[in-house]
Amino acid sequence: MSSQTPRDFTPDSGGPTDVAPLGRSGPKPPHEQTAGEGPQYDWEAIANEPAFAELQAAKRRFIVPGTIFFLAYYMALPILVGFFPAIMKATVIGKINWAYLFALSQFIMTWALSAIYVRTAHRWDEMNAALLAKYIRP
Repeated sequence: MSSQTPRDFTPDSGGPTDVAPLGRSGPKPPHEQTAGEGPQYDWEAIANEPAFAELQAAKRRFIVPGTIFFLAYYMALPILVGFFPAIMKATVIGKINWAYLFALSQFIMTWALSAIYVRTAHRWDEMNAALLAKYIRP
């Protein structure tokens, strides 16, 4: 029997695109730090801060209506097809009927809602960063 270890075929490039480059000499980036390695915050004080309550309220004001709108729009197609099949079978352009048109509109609605969410979430990130900056522990 041979005492050789099997060869590891994983490439060792150490390039800048590696998730965890070998031989890193600098500090870990924030997304790789554990709770004890990153900045420490006074979470109890943050929870009692009015700005935190405003951040939560801002999120609720978008997420709850956005979710209700998305689900209603998504479920409208099977409901319309089930209860109003004659209308949904009616052609609009060539062989395209209302059901196909509505189904395609769901893609556009999803992309638009996602774009609005990204823009809104950026404001939440700014609110969050301002709040955390006030409560960082040395």
